[in-house]
Parts: sequence; structure tokens; C-alpha cells
Amino acid sequence: MAAQLKEIIMSITLWDVIDMAVIAYVFYKLFMLIRETRAEQLIKGIFVLIFATWASGFFRLYTVNWLLRNTMTVGVIALLIVFQPELRRALEFLGRGGIILGKPLNEALDKETKILIDEITSAVQSLAKKKTGALIVLERETGIGEFMETGTKIDAVVSSQLIQTIFATNTPLHDGAVVIREKRIASAGCVLPLTENQSLSKELGTRHRAGLGISEHSDAIAIIVSEETGVISTAKDGRLSRYLDAKTLKEMLTNLYKPQEHKYRGFLKWRVKDVVDDK
Repeated sequence: MAAQLKEIIMSITLWDVIDMAVIAYVFYKLFMLIRETRAEQLIKGIFVLIFATWASGFFRLYTVNWLLRNTMTVGVIALLIVFQPELRRALEFLGRGGIILGKPLNEALDKETKILIDEITSAVQSLAKKKTGALIVLERETGIGEFMETGTKIDAVVSSQLIQTIFATNTPLHDGAVVIREKRIASAGCVLPLTENQSLSKELGTRHRAGLGISEHSDAIAIIVSEETGVISTAKDGRLSRYLDAKTLKEMLTNLYKPQEHKYRGFLKWRVKDVVDDK
């Protein structure tokens, strides 16, 4: 037995190790993409079906096995429909080089970006105090032009006063979303897709569902202010973070807008912690 084990170990080449490492890394990244999403529960269900199909064949339950095998065949098409948001996110992640290139290194903010962050934070803080509902979307690498076209083109410098005016009660654009593209207010009154997540609290209204929806369809970040409670929330990658204060929101925006070098850590290099200059 020991001789056979030694022979197997000796037959493993460097390329075999690299092959297994790449597969393990890809599965890890896929797991991170679906973690804590509805896809995670669906995949668990798939494994249960696979096990049940094997068990029914092993114990010669032929009718049950036939039903399960046919269900699995039809289920492949159904999965493509059900997993559509997750598949879109995965393909966009690949397009941005997320799996191979890794995360870029960060640098300090410029003066213009600091002003932008201060204006957004000030506007959100004021809207929260007044309990004025708001939905602000920050476009990132994935374009959301199709949703911007549903609103009114603004193309204005971001300012706290303008954002508060747009969301003021009874104004024509206050019910839609404001989209910020390339550090400018691009559109207002935009209609966004609603999330299909059934596990959300019933206390969350249309703004929160729209914010989650756009974060599921793209890598955009949505900032939501509740009209009923004034609570500040953010939606990113289909996940909702609630009860934020102005300081936390500012830190999140700072990390989002930090300029990025075009130096990436490849997947064959050791991953190191990002060095962030908090000055």
C-alpha cells in the first residue's frame, strides 16, 4: 500500500499541481460570488437532487429514479432562467478581470473627489434628518445607460443642494433614482429594476428593492434613504447594509472613489493586503 502511494505521489508533475490549483481557485471564486445569495440555497437543492437520483438508482427505485433524471434534464433550462442575475454578475466579473487579475492597488484621493464625497455625504445626511426618501446610484465599471434613459438627463456638477432639491417632496423627479456617472449627476427620476429576493423584510419599500435590484444587475452601488424612518442604507452586489451613519457612508465612498493603479496582482502571486493611505 505504501509503495503504491509513493508511486502515485512520484507520478504527479508540476503541471498536475498547477492544474489542480487553478480548478480550486476558480471554484473558490465562484463560491464567493454566490455566497449569501439565493443561488447558494439553489445549489444546495441541486446537490440534494443529485444525491437522491444516485440513491434511487442504488436501491433500485426505478420509477423514482426515472422521474428524478427527467426532472434534472428539464431543470438545466430552468436553472439558466432562475440564475440569470447571478450568471450576469459572474460574466461581468470575468469581463472586469476579477478572477485572474485580482484587486487593484489604491492611492490617495484628489481634491475634486474629496469635495464630491463631502457633497454626497452632506446631502444624504440632510435628507435622512428630514426623513426625505432618496435613491442615489453610483455607476462603476458596468454601464447602466439603459436605466439612465428612463429618467431625465441632468449632466450637472454634484452638489448637496442640487441632490436635496431633486428629492424634495412633490417635485417631478423625487420618486426616481439619481444616477452619478464619472463624478457628475447624469440623470434623475430613473426607473430601476426591482429585486426578486423574496427574503427581504416587508418593512422595506420600493426604494430599497430598486436599490438592491440595480446592484444585482450591475456593480453599481445604491445609497437609499428611508422616507419613513430616515435610515441610511447601501446596496452592493445584491446585499443590503442598513443603519449607516454619515461617517460610515463617507468611508465607503472614500474606498469606492480612490484612484486605482493599473498594477494588478495576478492569481499566481501571493495575495497581500492593500496598502491604503488614510491621510
